[in-house]
Amino acid sequence: MKWESEWIWRSSEVQINDFAYFRKSFDLPIQPASARLFVSCHHYAQVYVNGIRLGGYGTPAPTDPEHRKLYTTYEVADLLIGGCNCITADAHYLGGDCQNSVNGRPGFRLELHWQDTNGKTFKLLSDTSWQVLIDMPHQTGTPYQQNRRISAIEAYDARKLDPQWRDPGGEFRPVSADAQLAAVRVDEWPMQRQTIPEGHIGEEIVPEQLGVLRGTDEEGSVQIFDAGRIVSGWPRIRLKGYEGMTLRMRYSENLNPLGRVGHNVANEPSDTYYDEYTMRGDEVECWQPDFSYKSFRFVEITGYPDPITEAGDLVVCAASTALPYVGHFECSDELLNRLYEAAIYTQKNNMLGQLVDCPHREQAQYLADTELQSELLLYNFDAIAMIDKTLCDFADAQLADGTFPFVAPTTYEHPSFHIQIPEWDLHYATLLWKVYEATGESARLADHYATMTNMIAYYLGIIDSNTGLVPTDKGWHISDWPYPSVDHKGQFLTVQQIKLIQALDVAGKAAALLGKTRDWHHYEQQAKALRKHVNWHLYLPEVGGYKDSLASSAAHQGVSAIALFADVVPQELRGRTLAYVKQKEWECSTVLSLPLLRMLFDNGCGAEAYAIIARRAYPGWLHMIQQGSLTLWEGWQDIESHSHAWNGYPARLLQEYLVGILSTAPGFKKAVIRPFLATDLTFAEASIWTIHGNIYARWEKTARGQLLVTTDIPAGIATRLELSVGHSMIEKELTTGVSELVFEGCW
Repeated sequence: MKWESEWIWRSSEVQINDFAYFRKSFDLPIQPASARLFVSCHHYAQVYVNGIRLGGYGTPAPTDPEHRKLYTTYEVADLLIGGCNCITADAHYLGGDCQNSVNGRPGFRLELHWQDTNGKTFKLLSDTSWQVLIDMPHQTGTPYQQNRRISAIEAYDARKLDPQWRDPGGEFRPVSADAQLAAVRVDEWPMQRQTIPEGHIGEEIVPEQLGVLRGTDEEGSVQIFDAGRIVSGWPRIRLKGYEGMTLRMRYSENLNPLGRVGHNVANEPSDTYYDEYTMRGDEVECWQPDFSYKSFRFVEITGYPDPITEAGDLVVCAASTALPYVGHFECSDELLNRLYEAAIYTQKNNMLGQLVDCPHREQAQYLADTELQSELLLYNFDAIAMIDKTLCDFADAQLADGTFPFVAPTTYEHPSFHIQIPEWDLHYATLLWKVYEATGESARLADHYATMTNMIAYYLGIIDSNTGLVPTDKGWHISDWPYPSVDHKGQFLTVQQIKLIQALDVAGKAAALLGKTRDWHHYEQQAKALRKHVNWHLYLPEVGGYKDSLASSAAHQGVSAIALFADVVPQELRGRTLAYVKQKEWECSTVLSLPLLRMLFDNGCGAEAYAIIARRAYPGWLHMIQQGSLTLWEGWQDIESHSHAWNGYPARLLQEYLVGILSTAPGFKKAVIRPFLATDLTFAEASIWTIHGNIYARWEKTARGQLLVTTDIPAGIATRLELSVGHSMIEKELTTGVSELVFEGCW
């Protein structure tokens, strides 16, 4: 679509955490036959047609507007009437050199296109004729929660919004009738339709009141509420109004020793993690913060004189991008079921407009985090557009030399956020390949091919001529995380070399699919050479494993595991390296545990891999669950983020390996059901997302020693069943639809 409307704001002044309230009334002779509303804002907007709110939350999703400014569309014919109509919009500009957004300039843009019954078209455009409130309900310039400049306080004074402001026929106080709006932009931002769903409230939780404490004279009573688990979103109140009374809602994951909500965001201190609402004095007043989300378990309300006891007085709204959730896992081990549920809760907490590492202290989109999250996402949600947005955001943020900022979108020029993580750059290629494997769409490879190969070119360009290895160069280096035990001595890290090999392998396969024969051979040769140098300089023949780094004598389990997973180990040495990895105590953190587990499952060591996922002792996932956590921590220690989605990939591994639903061709054109029949389980079942529809599989051991296998296969997927019996394999082709099979024997 070709945009004709103007970007407008309430003034030409730029300030942080600014708001603007817009209004336009207009007449229609009759209700239109069709009407489309197109809306964009920098950064967020909520639009009302004749008082009816449109869309969801976190709209539009964040991008770098110099490359892409997203807009949303709505069909609104049913909301328009013959006669007087009114569109109002509330808009929020973040500004302030935020870690997770690009400043740009504040602005709001709207177009309404409608047709009459004769097919004649008309347009209403945002321009400087729109009315704007001078004295707004939202306070401008409120502080952010901390130095990363996210989740600002929403301070809202309900007395400042005339109830007739959104009324198409009413007359409101003319506080802004003579105000002059500013046309705020000359250069045109590239407009792009938003393809991911908007944010929505996926669940409404009635929290438990934990008690009433005595606060300061200014605070009055302190009412504490528990949502039961960590939630990303906001509270909604529905309370009797007292004119001019201001209540404060403070948030945290934890309570302090006095039983009050902690002044912290996850593990970092913060005195400004709250929102405030000043009442108008109505009989009943409803309000929720609409322009930022917080992550919390506990809510502390001060300043309100009455007990908040009715079920509808306070509701905690859990919000996320409205990706269709279609996955399922259940087995006979209740702790594994709770692990799966915690992984899903955690993932939902970490996707509102973008895929973030944690929903509280950072809300930042990292490449490594997104790739680890993509494991769960691609089996449990229709998430292709969401993951593709991450790839696009980093393509937009790519630096001139081909590398990336550590997060995107971001204000990279700000000294606090002028950070890079070289190993994370290399996840761009492997994340792209996972999307290709899920969809089978080579066009997506073509879309991101130049970004990927420009990134790879940088690392090939800095290879050391003496060793043939990539030096650490600039940035913050992470072989494993969090709390890693990998030794980073010297300038050449083994994990970084292996991740570059993986990226080269992806680039070569992508080039072959896209008919770029010269590139294909180039990347194959580069990968072959780097494999040779890794094995020459970093392999330890005396132990059969790989050094952590060139200047180290340590050999970490995860470093050798990722070497096996990436096919770096020569065929004649694989058995010895596998034995070395298996005999070591589990020492991987989140990042290297994924290739460790996949490598074990893929190399006939399902019992060892399953034992890691199912272990109750520290460290491990079920240890978290046994501590009562309903969301997943950043790592094994109970000290930092308690809602970190990159730790959720065991949910996928349970579906893929335990139940056994595996893709064997891009786009799930072929699949195999190859269950791992864990000795301590009596059944396991799962349903997963594919582009053809959901695949379902279940296995169950009966008291009579039989094995029952049930599957439901959508059309378009050629599927076979493989059952391992001792040293032999039972194979059977499965038909589309539901199949129920019984196998005799002792299972």
